[in-house]
Amino acid sequence: VHSFPIAKNLLQRQFNVSKPGQCWVSDITYVPTLEGWLYLAITLDLFHRKVIGWSMGRRITRQLAIDALNMAIKNGCVESGLIHHSDRGVQYASNEFRALLKINDIQCSMSRKGDCWDNAVAESFFHTLKVELIHGKTYNTRQEAKTAIFEYIEVFYNRQRRHSYFGYLSPDEYEKNNVA
Repeated sequence: VHSFPIAKNLLQRQFNVSKPGQCWVSDITYVPTLEGWLYLAITLDLFHRKVIGWSMGRRITRQLAIDALNMAIKNGCVESGLIHHSDRGVQYASNEFRALLKINDIQCSMSRKGDCWDNAVAESFFHTLKVELIHGKTYNTRQEAKTAIFEYIEVFYNRQRRHSYFGYLSPDEYEKNNVA
């Protein structure tokens, strides 16, 4: 529990958007290593479901979320009225994170309390990542896990992994076929 303001749920589980830069979803998960936890923050664009921002670290901090958002701003499409949706975690509710949204004219949206379905696309990405990369694997170091996650996101997931949602195209292929 934290004392930062909670934003309204602007997304309302409307996960289908008509173009990039209309809505981004973010979340944070953890990956076990023999050195301890590695935390991963991601930002996905709902249009093509591509991970456009990510950050990894040994602690779950607001900077982790800020770094993923900064990467998304650099790599993604920021349309007028863009919604950034997340859970109610302190990382996303912090003054610093909300200020970054504000200076980039991005609307803040948060899930209802304890309702993972409100952020189902981000949760689904983490489920897929853990099934395909994490479960059954022991990472000796955080760096080993970071390298594997980087390759999974940047080489496999965004470019090659086929999604039934897109008629079995990868996020990159879907974007190329559907953005003028």
